[in-house]
Amino acid sequence: MLDTEPLVSIEKLRVEFMTHDGPVTGVNELSFDIRPGECVCVVGESGSGKSVSSLSLMRLVEFGGGEITKGKLLFQREDGERIDIAREDGRTMQGIRGNEIAMIFQEPMTALNPVFTIGDQLSEGLIVHRGLTRAEARARALELLREVRIPEPERRLDQYPHELSGGMRQRVVIAMAMACRPRLLICDEPTTALDVTIQAEILALIDRLKRENGMAVMFITHDMAVVAQMADRVVVMFRGNKVEEGPVTEIFENPQQDYTKALLAAVPRLG
Repeated sequence: MLDTEPLVSIEKLRVEFMTHDGPVTGVNELSFDIRPGECVCVVGESGSGKSVSSLSLMRLVEFGGGEITKGKLLFQREDGERIDIAREDGRTMQGIRGNEIAMIFQEPMTALNPVFTIGDQLSEGLIVHRGLTRAEARARALELLREVRIPEPERRLDQYPHELSGGMRQRVVIAMAMACRPRLLICDEPTTALDVTIQAEILALIDRLKRENGMAVMFITHDMAVVAQMADRVVVMFRGNKVEEGPVTEIFENPQQDYTKALLAAVPRLG
């Protein structure tokens, strides 16, 4: 049973990007909640504002030229305090990012540093956020690699990202995101670059980690087949606006908006 109290409440979020022609809206008046143990899939085509909303929750949108101009991003921290992420300073966000809120990016090679070993990259967050010694962090890193079912994990610790396959690199990125047991895991199209068999394994892995740790998941995708597998609830976005929201069965069986119907009609069907 899901907790009634939301872990995350996005309220009337507006994000703008400055261009030569003036401000362009990335997200407009967006509102939805995510509860502990729940997977909310945010769907829509490219440019619909899916990634902008997730980067706002991490306060990374500012590093890409965006600005949160309106709304609240309410988040319940580990100690029970409710904060508005949109108003917090950089120091507070450093303590939250990668610790209480973690993110899996679409392309693992942009998330991993090519000049550090897998072991070093997995250990860094544990040393910074959890105060572990280097030896303790390495032991935990090995544990994490086993959790995400990487073969020969002891050997992988001393390898570099380029020595691993795409599927393995994505597992490392998931292990990094899970290292500090985040309360919210944001998945930004984490399987788009992978082949179908690896994709199925990664989705099953995220679902298993969600159930075992009771964390909330915000899953961003344009793939309705992935939505059917992962979602408890669905938020449909189009041109920076939310056009529909509801339980996954309701969205699939009885979509209300023409845009949602078009998204579902685009799903290839056998036969």
